[in-house]
Amino acid sequence: MLDQLLPPPVRSAVAFTDDPDEAGYPGEESLIATAAPNRRREILTARRCAREALLALGHAPTAILRGATREPLWPAGVSGSITHCAGFRAAAVAHTSEIASLGIDAEPHAPLPPRVLATITTPADLALLDRLAVSHPDVCWDRLLFSAKESIYKAWFPVTGRWLGFEDASLSVDPDAGTFTGHILIDGPLAEMHGRFLVDRGLIVTAVCL
Repeated sequence: MLDQLLPPPVRSAVAFTDDPDEAGYPGEESLIATAAPNRRREILTARRCAREALLALGHAPTAILRGATREPLWPAGVSGSITHCAGFRAAAVAHTSEIASLGIDAEPHAPLPPRVLATITTPADLALLDRLAVSHPDVCWDRLLFSAKESIYKAWFPVTGRWLGFEDASLSVDPDAGTFTGHILIDGPLAEMHGRFLVDRGLIVTAVCL
């Protein structure tokens, strides 16, 4: 699925199930020490996907730890992103000489709870969702907007080192091309960030590359 959204320099790996007997990778014990069983399996599988993607990129397997803001810490010279939701785990990596930063996100293809929608949208986003609901009613556009903003943030942070809130970007979407643009509403080095999306297998998957 990610291969349809990411350019050729990026290597990715996905999994739709977990191995209930999988052991923690050496060095990653702290990531799962207090995790509930389901969360533990999500983390283990997603990190395994990350190592598979790194191997395809030519890197030896390694522990993927977290930074101060819970971002994955990649080997030197590598950009990457990890996502997991019910029934899907994935990772994507690239050499920073080719892809400066990237973000991926996956969500179930289902409407967002109303209380969540109010916290992630700008007035322009709400107008966009109204238009898309009329023109393409088969897609849960509110969930796609959420996922797209998650991918935008994951690609934004490694480049800027700054927080980007949901209210700090508004979206435009081309539903037929499967693309979106994040219009950044705060000062910074990036005014726009472009991405792609896919709705398949009961999932919404989004990706952004810089």
